[in-house]
Amino acid sequence: MTSLIVFLFILGILIVVHEFGHFIIAKKMGVKVEKFSLGFGPAILSKKKNDTQYSISAIPLGGYVKLAGDNLEEYKGASYEYMAKPPIQRAAIIFFGPLLNYILGFLCFWLIFFVGYPTLTTKVGGLVDGFGAKDAGIQIGDKITAVDGKSVESWEDLLDAIQSKKTNTMVGLSILRDNKEHTIDVKIKEKLFSDALGQKRKVGLLGIAPDDETIKVRHGLLESLFLSLNKTKDLTVLTYKAIWRMITGKLSMRESVTGPLGIFYITSKVKDAGIIAVLHLMAVLSVSLAIFNLLPFPVLDGGHIALLAVEKVRGRTLSIKSERIITQAGLSLIILLAVYVTYIDLMKFFGDKISNFFK
Repeated sequence: MTSLIVFLFILGILIVVHEFGHFIIAKKMGVKVEKFSLGFGPAILSKKKNDTQYSISAIPLGGYVKLAGDNLEEYKGASYEYMAKPPIQRAAIIFFGPLLNYILGFLCFWLIFFVGYPTLTTKVGGLVDGFGAKDAGIQIGDKITAVDGKSVESWEDLLDAIQSKKTNTMVGLSILRDNKEHTIDVKIKEKLFSDALGQKRKVGLLGIAPDDETIKVRHGLLESLFLSLNKTKDLTVLTYKAIWRMITGKLSMRESVTGPLGIFYITSKVKDAGIIAVLHLMAVLSVSLAIFNLLPFPVLDGGHIALLAVEKVRGRTLSIKSERIITQAGLSLIILLAVYVTYIDLMKFFGDKISNFFK
């Protein structure tokens, strides 16, 4: 039950922030907002204020803002209608939804870096046969304090210092054992791994595993800002690269996409790790939602912006028939994608339980 509450809380924030982006810019542009709904289907709670009906609806997997005259069939020519505004203003209304999601993700990362987050220390928790660390005499319980004289405080620091090294490179490890400093030379060994994009690459390894010991890492306000910018940028680049590799068939969609069911499963695991882990999940989802929504695909925000660009070039809007065909085609493809992703999530996260159920 707790997992469901956390899941709905995260989803609700992402939806409200996204729709508020559309809402606030529409208001600024003088467009009448008829409805602001969190969720789809019949309304559970509803209240009208000024010209807008605010609702919480029965199906919580999304939300929408209904603008006056937002399609050609309803447009009557009034100045407060969406279709009465020039393409650049309509594009701004659409763009601000994903933009606020993107900003939310950035702010969450900033808060995580500033408040502090737990990370593994450099304490050795295990040794792997056939690698340099065990051969050189590294012991379980040793804490690595520096690599070639450069200080390392976390397991992430240690990985960054080691993984760029090549086979047979010797590195000098400063270690703390029984409160005494030692220096041990360890030979690096390379191993082939698949990265997040499914690309094969060689990384240098010592042959050690981390201990469960963690420390809390905090950064100053300004440093956290720059770390958040880099984190958001790196996630954006990685996501677009992954999308391109899926389109070109170089990355398996089955292994790379997750829908609401998968997000719920991940939430159920993350919630036990604490508020910072939940905040990190929210940041990743918010940035990912912004990126997905800006793809130039019919029905998505990016698709609407692309059609507005076409309208700007042509100097006139699409016909009602063309708009209807594009919308229906886009909606059908989105529904098919949603069904496929749900199937992937079922097999990926609940496949064993489903198999056992039918035995």
